[in-house]
Amino acid sequence: MTRHATRWSIVSFVGILLCMNTGCTRSIELKPASPYSQSTDTRLLASDERVPLVMDSFHLLRNGAPQNPSTETERRILNRVQETRLFSTLIPLGAQSDSLGEKIVSARITIDETIEPHSWLSAFKGIILGGSMFLLSPFVDFEYDYAAKVGLELERWDGQVKRYEGVSSGTVQYKLFGATPVMIDELKGHVTEACLTELTTQLVRDTTLYMASSAPTSASGVRTVTVRAKRPSTTFPTRSTAPTTTPSLP
Repeated sequence: MTRHATRWSIVSFVGILLCMNTGCTRSIELKPASPYSQSTDTRLLASDERVPLVMDSFHLLRNGAPQNPSTETERRILNRVQETRLFSTLIPLGAQSDSLGEKIVSARITIDETIEPHSWLSAFKGIILGGSMFLLSPFVDFEYDYAAKVGLELERWDGQVKRYEGVSSGTVQYKLFGATPVMIDELKGHVTEACLTELTTQLVRDTTLYMASSAPTSASGVRTVTVRAKRPSTTFPTRSTAPTTTPSLP
């Protein structure tokens, strides 16, 4: 009797360990890379042919809503651009760039993120798992989708503008006990890396556009900048007031 109880205790313990191990697993699936994002041969540029790149603006959208971009994201993008060795130096946003000369390239970065955690479906699956006392945890998958589009707009010293884009998306599938902030960071890291790979590949193809000898400086030596205000997404009604006159007493 004791031996039989011990055997079932061991089997139950092993079963619990297997369920906990299976219930903590996760996997990441990325969208296949674009055929145009294949690596290209890099060219060696002379030091006098490389010009500085100066960050002009950085905008981040998440599900259509503007967000404050982080300096870590900016640094990661600039590091990938620096690895191409197209530019002599990279000046981050807000840094001084007065003494760089006339030939510089201005950079504007935009990141459009789309996040879909499937909240309603996850809540429904959570109710099912709660009703089963979490015994179905190893057999129920949850999903978290993330897509990003990284845009890099470069304006040459003579006013020519060229835009590059990298697009990627991915899904992380996880069990109930595998839901951690780390898995989301891993998914975002892989998707962002795929976007930057595609973007820098396009940039390397246009190496000759950013060589110092590709175009002369403007005759006046003064760069012009278009200044415009951002239009609000919504309009608010305004109250109009009409002048009134008080009748004079007889």
